[in-house]
Amino acid sequence: MPQPPALPDLPIRASLPALLDAVARTGTAVLAAPPGTGKTTLAPLALAGLIDAGPGYVTRDMPQRRVLVAEPRRLATRAAASRMAAILGERPGERVGFQIRGETRRSAATRVEVVTTGVLLNRLLADPELPGVDLVVLDECHERHLETDTACAFLIESRQVLRPDLGLVAASATADVALWTDLLAGGAGPAPAIASEPMRHPVAMHWAPPRERLSPPEGLRVDPRFLGHVSHVIGRALDADDGDVLAFFPGAAEIRRVAEQLRHLDADIYQLHGSVSPAEQDRAMRAGERRRVVLATDIAESSLTVPGVRIVVDAGLARRPVVDHARGLPGLTTAPASRAAADQRAVRAGREGPGAVWRC
Repeated sequence: MPQPPALPDLPIRASLPALLDAVARTGTAVLAAPPGTGKTTLAPLALAGLIDAGPGYVTRDMPQRRVLVAEPRRLATRAAASRMAAILGERPGERVGFQIRGETRRSAATRVEVVTTGVLLNRLLADPELPGVDLVVLDECHERHLETDTACAFLIESRQVLRPDLGLVAASATADVALWTDLLAGGAGPAPAIASEPMRHPVAMHWAPPRERLSPPEGLRVDPRFLGHVSHVIGRALDADDGDVLAFFPGAAEIRRVAEQLRHLDADIYQLHGSVSPAEQDRAMRAGERRRVVLATDIAESSLTVPGVRIVVDAGLARRPVVDHARGLPGLTTAPASRAAADQRAVRAGREGPGAVWRC
């Protein structure tokens, strides 16, 4: 008889029985779990009946579900599927698969499939009943995108009209729990809320604003002097703290400029944004012998752990969609990152051990 997989010792394991009970009773749940607790990896495996969920739950006695996990980003989709497959001792495409635009790995044996919210929305448009799916997990539900909101509306309506048996779990570290429990409410009242204890690794906070007055961001333009300041802070952080660095920028143009400025460092420099190839993204996610500096957009903000990272440098900026009403055209602008985004970025430093955050 095959041995059950050895599960990582993560805080979410203590909350798995309550999560399974909530889904069994109401078909819904809101999982509020801080980053690094295992909600993206262990919770879907438990909901699918692929791992033991704790006292009172043995794999062979658990309901066997096909679970669809929706992630807001392609990088997080591939990383989550790879991590869950590794926990089971497999490769993506067996019991855990994924689908993103242009790449699919799944088989007849797949029980947990990780998809982007865009793929989920396309499936709902093709068939709102989602045949063959028993439960959907909306991971990082605090990230408000048109695709995510539309998919959520479809799922709620499908549960009310077409598929009352379809399970729905919303998971996030920073979501408004009361709002989501009301949103997923059924005939028995608000959806149950399940909480998980956070990781206990301490994270030191350093504030490092520029000393001179700089021009604020305007449209897609960021003052080059500010990017030079962030480069300087990355060098300071490498000297002051141990571990690899994960630095957050609003876009790929800023990342490329800073990567040029950091070529003198005795470290491997990686870029992590949407236009980087999957192979290069995988290399950026792997720890090596030399220290790394990973320059990322908000695709590394949630849903995944970058191994080896103990230092986060946050430029404090983000790209936001806007509509130019004079022309009637959509576009992007650079704005300060939200508090929720800043918190999500900061906890990347404390996922594997004590860390440090430098806010610019």
